[in-house]
Amino acid sequence: MNYWLIKSEPKKYSWQQFKKDKKTVWDGVRNYAARNNLRDMKKGDLAFFYHSNDGMEIVGIAKVVKESYQDPTTTETAWLVVEFAPFKDIKKPITLEQIKKEPSLAKMDLVRLARLSVGKVTELEFTKVCMMGEVVFD
Repeated sequence: MNYWLIKSEPKKYSWQQFKKDKKTVWDGVRNYAARNNLRDMKKGDLAFFYHSNDGMEIVGIAKVVKESYQDPTTTETAWLVVEFAPFKDIKKPITLEQIKKEPSLAKMDLVRLARLSVGKVTELEFTKVCMMGEVVFD
């Protein structure tokens, strides 16, 4: 399994709305590095859901339910989408400030590549953030 981080401005698409929708197509990505990360996602992979700009915190975990395919919002074949479903709430949302203060997360894409909308997360980073957020896996 691989781990990821996806960003959304809560005013445009919040974790709460995502949970109400029960599933979403992650479309509109127009950055090649982010697109490559979407391309590399596999069904069952987990992704932190990060509220960008307003909030700036990891608030939930999404699961890849359908692997990448052509983005239906454009005719340009370079762009892809992935489908996600909500997987788990983060009990205590983790702010960007907390992440930056944690030495073991210093190399996280969220810190190093701040403008990247879809980033990679290592297994160690995923485990650490889940511990910080008091996430319990059944």
